[in-house]
Amino acid sequence: MGGGGGGGDGEPEFQIAPMIDVLLVMLIFFMSITSAQVIKVNVKGLNLPVSPNGIKKDSTRNEAIVNVLWDAAKKKPVFNIDGKEYKELKQVAEQLKIIKKAGERVQAKGANQEFRVVIRGDRDCSALSINHVLNAAGEAGIADVSFSVYNKEGG
Repeated sequence: MGGGGGGGDGEPEFQIAPMIDVLLVMLIFFMSITSAQVIKVNVKGLNLPVSPNGIKKDSTRNEAIVNVLWDAAKKKPVFNIDGKEYKELKQVAEQLKIIKKAGERVQAKGANQEFRVVIRGDRDCSALSINHVLNAAGEAGIADVSFSVYNKEGG
């Protein structure tokens, strides 16, 4: 019976080609996940507030990120979820319901598995705008809310 590789003394030979294949698949997987996460967080024109007491978030949980940008020309907030802009809060609440339902199907890895909303509010936004997002999260059935800030000036 023919076997794969090896010398005449019975020692198996290390095959590098399958290891490279696995490594490339893992590299592509991690690159695609990382770029998707950057798209959620990297929004142009968003200037987060500074809080020296901010702590690093638990990144193992299922979450939705809501960016609240301030449109100075119209003096109105613009809500951004996953790169898509929403002008109405009803749309934000509906989108959060959809994301929550999809997130609940995927089991979180951390100790706290409750779905969370992270609000990234622009410094120029009014507190009322942020309060509206809190209400939208409540309408979507999400009780766990966090706020994103910088630890020091300049990000």
